[in-house]
Amino acid sequence: MSQTKPTISFEFFPPKTPEGMTKLRTTRQQLAQFQPAFFSVTFGAGGTTRDGTLAAVLDIRSEGLAAAPHLSCIGSTRENISAILQEYRQHGIRHIVALRGDIPSGMGTFGEFRYANELVSFIREQHGTHFHIEVAAYPEYHPQATTAHADIRNFVRKVEAGADSAITQYFFNADAYFAFVDEVQALGVNIPIVPGIMPINNFSQLARFSDTCGAEIPRWLRLKLQSYADDTASIRALGLDVISALCDRLLSQGAPGLHFYTLNQAGTVSTICQRLGL
Repeated sequence: MSQTKPTISFEFFPPKTPEGMTKLRTTRQQLAQFQPAFFSVTFGAGGTTRDGTLAAVLDIRSEGLAAAPHLSCIGSTRENISAILQEYRQHGIRHIVALRGDIPSGMGTFGEFRYANELVSFIREQHGTHFHIEVAAYPEYHPQATTAHADIRNFVRKVEAGADSAITQYFFNADAYFAFVDEVQALGVNIPIVPGIMPINNFSQLARFSDTCGAEIPRWLRLKLQSYADDTASIRALGLDVISALCDRLLSQGAPGLHFYTLNQAGTVSTICQRLGL
């Protein structure tokens, strides 16, 4: 069991409207009671939400809270990434979630970066240790990985390039997380690997996300959720029980913290945190 207090963090996407920004402030105020280590803000494919990401991060920081912008490199040039990093640094940002990202629709080329380890190396070359760099990890392996071994090697390369810590894709099988951690630690990785947690509020949305990102919904859980059809109260009740139990096991068996994919909603996440005594 981990002897240190687990770190809690929450992920948002940048709102597209003033109303969305106002709603996100309310969500953030609800979640701030759990004293998160930081809030992170996603970054659209090819930098399509660059301004929105920065605006949301600065809004969070203006309230005295820690914030980390995501930065994806696919479809970008070194010059463009360099300009974004400089902008972040000028605003006093010291924490980044560095990702490969998805190729934007209609864009046939990768740009000047193909993999996240290249982005991590570039950040270190340009800014030394100024930024704390988070990277992504995939306990059930990246959906585009050719083999499990290749995906493990890709993760190790990101760590060797200078990553400080990692956040996983969400999962529902704790064994997959612990097996992944054991495997990379055996290869010399010693950075914190924080489980990513997806609350369950809407089955069709969850199924769509999971099919895209390769997160496996256990058969029993998928069938149970399907059986509830449009009964949202039952879906949420089961989701709360399943995710709370998952988080409890992860923390009790030594996970260094939890990173919640909030989808800009506070209710379910707050209830889970309260159940866990966070």
